[in-house]
Amino acid sequence: MSKTVLAIDIGSTKICAIIAQINENHSIQIIGAGVTKSQGLRRGSITNIELASKSIRSAVSDAKRVAGSEIKSAIVSISGAYTKSLNSNGIVNIPNKEISFKEIERVMQTSLYNANIPSEYEILHALPFNFKVDDQDFIEDPLGMNASRLEVETHIITTQKSNLNNLRKAVRGAGIEVENVVLNGYASSIATLNNDEKELGAAVIDMGGNTCNIIIRVGNSIKYNDFLGVGSSHITSDLSMALHTPLNIADSVKLSYGSLLTPTNDLIELPIIGDENSTHEVSLEVVHNVIFARVEETLMILAQFIENSGLKDQIGAGVILTGGFSKMEGIRDLAIATFNSIPVRIARPIEVYGLFEHLREPEYSTAVGLIMYSTTSYTPYEIDVNKKVRHSNEAPISHSSVDFTSEPDIPVAPAQADEKISSMVTLPSKKEKKGDEAGAFSKFWNWATQLF
Repeated sequence: MSKTVLAIDIGSTKICAIIAQINENHSIQIIGAGVTKSQGLRRGSITNIELASKSIRSAVSDAKRVAGSEIKSAIVSISGAYTKSLNSNGIVNIPNKEISFKEIERVMQTSLYNANIPSEYEILHALPFNFKVDDQDFIEDPLGMNASRLEVETHIITTQKSNLNNLRKAVRGAGIEVENVVLNGYASSIATLNNDEKELGAAVIDMGGNTCNIIIRVGNSIKYNDFLGVGSSHITSDLSMALHTPLNIADSVKLSYGSLLTPTNDLIELPIIGDENSTHEVSLEVVHNVIFARVEETLMILAQFIENSGLKDQIGAGVILTGGFSKMEGIRDLAIATFNSIPVRIARPIEVYGLFEHLREPEYSTAVGLIMYSTTSYTPYEIDVNKKVRHSNEAPISHSSVDFTSEPDIPVAPAQADEKISSMVTLPSKKEKKGDEAGAFSKFWNWATQLF
């Protein structure tokens, strides 16, 4: 059974809506897309719900028109602005000496219970990065192992409740219900990292119009995330002030002449801010110097984030740059120099069937990642914003027919989680039923032979 998915990437400069058909084998086919300029957003946060809703409605309407679909719920991205991250751990005993999914869920819920999360914050993702079975450390997947004790270390990403509620209000104002919410850096990593990069560890930096979001993935999970409120629009502002020209002209100069390579001494004629009938000549060397200074400063701060994470030695695959800002000519060479010769690559979204030509650019990595996230788990286990445990061991059919937001937005206590999972496991009960039927038949046959 296939299903239709709507993904909405809500960025500071653009809003992108993609509609895709997800088949039983998890294959994806893009059937509609819409992109519009953002309104009512600043540095990744909603500042005007009405304007934001209007922009979202416009992008979704365009996508619906192309797809011919009337989908009413969506998976939505959220910026790393106002997020906080922490690590926590949990320990549970294994009464049956074999680890089942309900024990894994129970230990993950215990790690959430042990986390010191402020009351004004809501859990966005809880991603286990290390399982420990008895005294054996760094277990990739403990399911089915024999043990008497299970431990987990979890990276928990939280966001302010007000920020999350405003996002939901803006999307509902566009006539769409929020099905799930995903950190945009996490979504971008799903759309850009290959299996080798996940295994070796990589830092993914989504460089957008007003923000840069960074996540570090090591092995099976995210271990670090951070946010910088600087993007390519700040280059526009810098050029406007330095060249004394209107913002729209400065943006055109950035797009036409923006480069980090060796500048020329050519002159361009620009209108003067406040008196657009007058013009003055500006050297392209000045344009280069303004852009270079801003980009170098941004990359230096991001390099400091990686240094402060304590995970620099674990990102063997290096740094992956994506997002619209990453398209600037020469940024890869400057990034390599700034990150002390760490490998750097510019990433576009992974190829998906039906992906429109303009969606193959780095600025659409988050939107494509949201679609991919909705098909299956991209870490072995995860607790999402709906407090549901997503896991890669789920049967394929469950991804095609189960709505990830069917669970109420209420934390599940460990005891309740056990009851919930036991009711989901149908295969053993069928075996037990067959055993009971065989036993009843055996008793009947013994009674009949004794009677006759």
